[in-house]
Amino acid sequence: MNICIFGASGSSLEPVYYEQAEMLGALMAKHGHTLVFGGGREGLMGAAARGVHAEGGKIIGIAPKFFDEPGILYEECNEMIFTDTMRERKQLMEEKSEATIVLPGGIGTYEEFFEMLTLKQLGRTDRAIVIVNTNGYYGPMRKLLEATAANRFMSESCLELYKLVDTPEQALDCINNYIPHTGSIRRLSDYNK
Repeated sequence: MNICIFGASGSSLEPVYYEQAEMLGALMAKHGHTLVFGGGREGLMGAAARGVHAEGGKIIGIAPKFFDEPGILYEECNEMIFTDTMRERKQLMEEKSEATIVLPGGIGTYEEFFEMLTLKQLGRTDRAIVIVNTNGYYGPMRKLLEATAANRFMSESCLELYKLVDTPEQALDCINNYIPHTGSIRRLSDYNK
């Protein structure tokens, strides 16, 4: 299965974040999954790519042309696809994958997660969406989403459209055992039946 990973691109995080991302990549390769990611050599995405590469797995990088400068892109990709825009990059990452794993990240990662969640809510995708809550990073976001549902700005069912897990092993378990729910834009009521 092709799995898209979103996550931080920064290189100054606590070591645990890189360690867990690299472990996730290694586990993906051991399970025969292909990594689809933004092509960068740094940050958690780069760490995941190193984990995949260390175990002989396949890596597909997708990056805008303006990233093609020395030291920016991960050089061990089996395939590197260049796009004109960031928007096109994200669309191709979605099209070339069947599942999404979200690692800790900043506003770009939030935006990528919320777009996937919105698409799933609207019935435009039925992929597994798994958030790896390394070091409790996504606890505040989970509380925000719970408050959003409690105040009826979204359906409680939206909280069932993704899984929040603590470890790379749990993330792969969710992906490997995911059963899609089919339905229309009104599908949210299906989760309560």
